Amino acid sequence: MTADPLGPLLTLFATSFAAATLIPLPSEAALFAYVHVYPDRATLAVAVATLGNTAGGMTSYGIGRLVPQKADLKAVDLLRRYGAPLTVLAWLPIVGDALCVAAGWLRMHWAAVLGFMAVGRLARYALVAALSS
Repeated sequence: MTADPLGPLLTLFATSFAAATLIPLPSEAALFAYVHVYPDRATLAVAVATLGNTAGGMTSYGIGRLVPQKADLKAVDLLRRYGAPLTVLAWLPIVGDALCVAAGWLRMHWAAVLGFMAVGRLARYALVAALSS
């Protein structure tokens, strides 16, 4: 078993967090690289990446709660139609950020958004980890 310094895990968390905001970072590449170096720690890496990416998405959700109610967000119509389960797609580039902000703007229940968002992100990272092994 290779020694696992905390630095790479913190970098994975930070990259995953930032990638869930408007900052375009390749969190999948960071996860792929980590799992390549530490294949026996893939589950830990998926958990850390999911936690960081979900926290970043919830930050966007929080920002959405600060947007004045008179604002017009395109993702709002989709979320009004499909509700919090649509945030399972919050991991998608560009669209995902809008879904998180719109969910906050609509004042959707944070726990529902958190749950669906985490499931979608976990599925994506589990797939990336499986492909990198």
